[in-house]
Amino acid sequence: MNEITRIPTSTELGSSAEPFQNLHEFVNRARANLNQNAWDYIIGATETETTMRRNRMALDEIAFRPRVLRNVARIDATTEVFGRKLRLPVMMAPVGALEIFDPAGAAASVSRGVGRFGAAHMLSSVSEPGLEKVAEAAPDALRIYQLYVRGDDAFVEDRITRAMASGYTAFCLTVDTAHYSRRERDIAKRYVRESRLRATGGDFQKGLEWRTVKLIKDKYKIPLILKGIATAEDAAIALDHGVEWIYVSNHGGRQLDHGRGSMQVLPEIVSAVKGRAKIMVDGSFCRGTDIVKAIIMGADLVGIGRLQCWALAAGGETGIVRMLGLLEDEVVRCLGLLGVTKFAELDKSYLHPAAPTNLPSVFSAFPLLDIQSYRY
Repeated sequence: MNEITRIPTSTELGSSAEPFQNLHEFVNRARANLNQNAWDYIIGATETETTMRRNRMALDEIAFRPRVLRNVARIDATTEVFGRKLRLPVMMAPVGALEIFDPAGAAASVSRGVGRFGAAHMLSSVSEPGLEKVAEAAPDALRIYQLYVRGDDAFVEDRITRAMASGYTAFCLTVDTAHYSRRERDIAKRYVRESRLRATGGDFQKGLEWRTVKLIKDKYKIPLILKGIATAEDAAIALDHGVEWIYVSNHGGRQLDHGRGSMQVLPEIVSAVKGRAKIMVDGSFCRGTDIVKAIIMGADLVGIGRLQCWALAAGGETGIVRMLGLLEDEVVRCLGLLGVTKFAELDKSYLHPAAPTNLPSVFSAFPLLDIQSYRY
């Protein structure tokens, strides 16, 4: 991976001329750049939006127990996954229709940005410009391909073959979208995205079963990820099929309403897996402290969804790199203030249950936002 200048931790960030000094500033710029339809697409969720709020509440219900008087002059926030060293245990989660946030570059901008920084990108099969062009644009990035099944076995096999030929490190099957949910922010405006109008083959996703997982594992030598696992029972079945990665996700609260928050689900999955597979998680992770909490709880990689879109809409590829730099700065400071120099020194003794201090919302991690100025 290419080296870029890290944000100096010895000085206050406010002294820099860099336009993005805090993560909330990406949200402000994105709001200014996006029309109402694109804005509602990324901030919204399903029906009552309860699952989305529980994602944030589950994170805010965890407090830290820091240790002091330890030498934390040098902090290492790196990790190794898929045989690659990353600067952070972070992956840009698969988001459909990224082109509405960056028409010029779309998913290619994200891959190039994570490649420059040294993180990972999971490309959604419903984001432009498609798997081959993204691979050409970002050959050095750690790229994973995520598929919505829109055809028969031959369709699935074609996508896997193309992903492998284009150098994708792993293949992800999304399993929590058997039916497309009711996104009521869109319904209320009678708005349908162009990508939804073009979408066909939904019945294949409805009919998806474990036999497809077996087909993939029997035929292909590429690490398989199942995205949307929310119970220990399904995690156990995945292990029985030889799945290498369990991806704990509720689609950012955009599929099943009244689900559990991802950080409420994560301990159940970690207990069921018992180290026999690696674990990814997403769901309202948008601060460095969120990443640290997830790693302590047993995740190996943390997916960033909405914050990715805000950074992309705010600054394109450069916005992605800067956002990751700010997350890295937050993670490094968090580790140091907890009294450790690397993730391996952490365990659950550093966590404690707590009552949330903010009402959970898509913006509650950003207290400096003037959300009253947004149509929310």
